[in-house]
Amino acid sequence: MTQACIEHITSASDRWDTLAWKYYGDAFAYGRIIRANPALDIGAVLPEGVRVWIPVLTHTEVQAKLREEELPPWKR
Repeated sequence: MTQACIEHITSASDRWDTLAWKYYGDAFAYGRIIRANPALDIGAVLPEGVRVWIPVLTHTEVQAKLREEELPPWKR
């Protein structure tokens, strides 16, 4: 089964990390977005008007992230 994705059309200032922040609340989660878009160049800034597929998080992934956020920083 293919993972569900959201289609995002880039704006002039979009970057991999800003997309990760917008969709996942974590700027460092851009790796999953890059893996979902192997045909795109990994540049600092994405060109305007490009279609980027954003993988949808599973319920399990969301629950794990919430549990992690409840931990103090030294236990993460």
